Amino acid sequence: MCGRYVATRSPDDLVQLFQVADWRAEKALAPSWNVAPTDQVYAVLERRPRHDRDSDEVRRQLRTLRWGLVPSWADDLKIGPRLINARVETVHEKPAFRRAFVKRRCLLPADGFYEWRQIEDPATGRKRKQPYFIHGEDDQVMALAGLYEFWRNPDIEQDDDPAAWLITCTVITTEATDAAGHIHPRMPLALTPDHYDAWLDPRHQDPDALRNLLTSPADGHLHARPVSTAVNDVRNNGPELLHEAA
Repeated sequence: MCGRYVATRSPDDLVQLFQVADWRAEKALAPSWNVAPTDQVYAVLERRPRHDRDSDEVRRQLRTLRWGLVPSWADDLKIGPRLINARVETVHEKPAFRRAFVKRRCLLPADGFYEWRQIEDPATGRKRKQPYFIHGEDDQVMALAGLYEFWRNPDIEQDDDPAAWLITCTVITTEATDAAGHIHPRMPLALTPDHYDAWLDPRHQDPDALRNLLTSPADGHLHARPVSTAVNDVRNNGPELLHEAA
């Protein structure tokens, strides 16, 4: 799975990197070295203009979404933290994801992600989970493949009230390979820049063709290093979390 990641790029950087046409200057998110489920995260997506839903035009946007997908049919938000990941093997058929996979796909920019491996502590002989930071060897931004969904809060009467709608997202994962595979059996999927257009365009709706666009982050050229167990606590956040553990 992908349960924590790092996202420190500024919105200005992301607008340039992903050729975003529509950034509404929402309140900028602070850099995070410990993104956790239910956090607000940046997402790149494409949608038709709000004022003209009959138009075939789509515009690339940078938005802030909540991590942990809440399907439109969900009764409440409690399901979100359980749907932070969608398995690529079944994403096109699971009720929680299949509609979003066809029509509401996004990219979640990340500097890298964390995974945990059970090891034996040489000092105590006991088993413990050692966190690792996994990132591309070139340290370029990863465009993690994601889905997003709209959820209507039934407790708010007016549709035009911003609080009536919540937009949430999930990260698509696959079997881990290379450096990530030595640590955890699952890892997030990513896209290369030449596939951004096809992935984000909601008019592209062939599930098999869409799945063929997905690749390992950094084309599998990943580096993993052990880091401090401080990352285990979501309240800890800072660049020191990426320092290699002794």
